[in-house]
Amino acid sequence: MPYNDQKKGTLLAFTAIMFITPDALFIRLANLTSWNLIFYRGFIPFIVVFVGLLIIYKTKFISELIENGWHGIAYAGVFTITNIFFVISIENTNVANTLIMIALAPMLSAVISFIFLKENTDQKTWIAIVITTLSVIYIFNDSFERGDILGNFLGLVCATGLAVGAVIIRSSKKISLVPSAMMGKLIVALIAFLFADNLILKENDTIIIPLMCIMCVAIPFVLITLAPRYISAAEVNLFFLLETILGPIWVWLVIKEQPSTETIIGGVVIIVTIAIHSILSLKKT
Repeated sequence: MPYNDQKKGTLLAFTAIMFITPDALFIRLANLTSWNLIFYRGFIPFIVVFVGLLIIYKTKFISELIENGWHGIAYAGVFTITNIFFVISIENTNVANTLIMIALAPMLSAVISFIFLKENTDQKTWIAIVITTLSVIYIFNDSFERGDILGNFLGLVCATGLAVGAVIIRSSKKISLVPSAMMGKLIVALIAFLFADNLILKENDTIIIPLMCIMCVAIPFVLITLAPRYISAAEVNLFFLLETILGPIWVWLVIKEQPSTETIIGGVVIIVTIAIHSILSLKKT
């Protein structure tokens, strides 16, 4: 039986986020400085997706890219900012803090969709957004006391970027913006190259960097660019809340950067809320 849109979007978003969850850990394990790391996180995914799109589109590649139009230009710009600020945020605050700020994306995307797309988010999604946002506030309660203002602010910028990006995709769901996301990665690499000082990979970085860039960046960004074509921007961004709790757990297990009690309690609430929301959405369709 063919998948309906709700099932397609849910599967794409869930798979993407499960690939993303170890991303913060890899950033912590890498020995590169911010701009050197950002370069590879732009360049390697660009090459991987570029080759993939050439195989899929062949001679129609350029026309597919041009067809993205102003939606593609806007998405590439937002995508570039989000990708750069995510790494800098992770390196300037606790991993859990950055991911918690990103957890605000569903609320922001629902509001932006309502304002610009006149897309009325259903009641269960608003309830899920309220519950998860309250959980974020609970987790984030003591973060400013630790002086992580820059990292927290950039995390908020990332959340806004994710929300805006998802709404852009939703507004142009008849076309695929994967080519524009690919160009966003190229722009990330070019900007980072201007500030990079040593791009030589040594020791563990020869494994960590390519693995991170393919598994946690290239594959997920394709899936997450496709997901809003099938489900609302708010629903897609709800899945990023899984990273909010699973990301810090990976970091905690490997390098012992322990999340707070607030993160653990709030994270459980977030996971349960997402699970219930997804089950109800699938049963409805």
